[in-house]
Amino acid sequence: MYEDEVVDANVSAEEPVYQDETLTCKACGKEFVFTAGEQRFYAEKGFKNKPKTCKACRDARKNGEEKPERQYFEAVCADCGGVARLTFQPSDDRPVYCSACYEARRKNR
Repeated sequence: MYEDEVVDANVSAEEPVYQDETLTCKACGKEFVFTAGEQRFYAEKGFKNKPKTCKACRDARKNGEEKPERQYFEAVCADCGGVARLTFQPSDDRPVYCSACYEARRKNR
């Protein structure tokens, strides 16, 4: 530091200057703008990576348009003998209950 330099303790390091940046969506291939405001928001939240998809594709994914259809399995309820629909493959070593019997057992705990 030189003698004639004055250091102001109230001045912090300069904030980076953000500029709009054009990116290409990896989902649809269209170009979109990553605005300076969005870049500042990402930096404040500590996000390190730039967005890979445009807003329309992100919204579509959030709304479930890309979710695969759920697979269901059927088994015999261990209490009532009725049909139990499950989202997982049941194994033979544990009992399976239909929704009504499962709720009744859960409330009785």
